[in-house]
Amino acid sequence: MDKHSRHDERDEPGTQADAQSDARPVLEGPDIARVLTRIAHEIVERAKGADDVVLLGIPTRGVFLARRLADKLEQITERKIPVGSLDITMYRDDLRMHPPRALARTEIPGDGIDGRLVVLVDDVLFSGRTIRAALDALNDIGRPRAVQLAVLVDRGHRELPIRADYVGKNLPTSLRETVKVQLAEEDGRDTVLLGAKPAASGAHP
Repeated sequence: MDKHSRHDERDEPGTQADAQSDARPVLEGPDIARVLTRIAHEIVERAKGADDVVLLGIPTRGVFLARRLADKLEQITERKIPVGSLDITMYRDDLRMHPPRALARTEIPGDGIDGRLVVLVDDVLFSGRTIRAALDALNDIGRPRAVQLAVLVDRGHRELPIRADYVGKNLPTSLRETVKVQLAEEDGRDTVLLGAKPAASGAHP
């Protein structure tokens, strides 16, 4: 899991209000809907119909995005698109650095992933460590024909040679900024917020 984007920007109790106090929206609900529609069309074009596509979302918000993409792909192709989730908790490279977290769920569609085109779906691409962990987790589950990556936001600052095949928005950021994705299924609204990282985050008086 990305040591910066995951730990510092989301899922950290007590810091979200501070991180969002001066945040500004860079994507709103209609924008998110439009970029997901575009990504769905790009997947169909690159996969030549999406006949063997399986979408796997990375918890938490990647799962919601994967389900939305599956709905849009079904509208385009008039076929049901297999969608599931891929928990990467035990494959993170920072397990010893942070307190234990509850395991999320891995749900692989009934036909599995062997010989299929797997599209991993996540909300924010940052250092690339989350995706490295996802590839390790995927390797223990099966052997897909190919693996692609779709993200809502690519904020740069890569630490590993990983790039997304489908990007909703390229968002140049500094390491002093946070990117917070909110989705209606989890947060009650759809938005992407860019703000300053709290100066006292993780510090002790």
